[in-house]
Amino acid sequence: MRIVVQRASRGRVLVNGEVTGEIGRGLVLLVGITHDDTEQDADYLAEKVVGLRIFEDAEEKMNLSLLEVAGAILSVSQFTLYGDCRKGRRPNFMEAAKPEQANRLYEYFNDKLRSLGVRVETGIFGAMMDVELVNDGPVTLLLDSKKSF
Repeated sequence: MRIVVQRASRGRVLVNGEVTGEIGRGLVLLVGITHDDTEQDADYLAEKVVGLRIFEDAEEKMNLSLLEVAGAILSVSQFTLYGDCRKGRRPNFMEAAKPEQANRLYEYFNDKLRSLGVRVETGIFGAMMDVELVNDGPVTLLLDSKKSF
């Protein structure tokens, strides 16, 4: 799994002009899933995201986690994180998981985040979405479960 983590002061997702998910302070996650990802990958990344100390404390140092600032998560499925642009001009998405597998693991990941005590809002899997966010900092990190074990 790959996740782009963006610290946000606010974010929302719209599908056909309708808001499907909206947060204030927290994290906007773009979540990509590949063929061999498992629940172990999702568990690892959920715990990593919730525990990342990327929010500022009273001394303006990144020392606080999402839970410590009572932040929320806006989770957006993003198969294009597995786009391969090495050849030609059109990305190859062969490394992205098939929709059925990806949706199952994406939902599992979101449920895991919720079980860790975080409010999670989402877009709609497979839909054309407009994602809006105000990146706070800016702070943007890349996580990849295959680079963790």
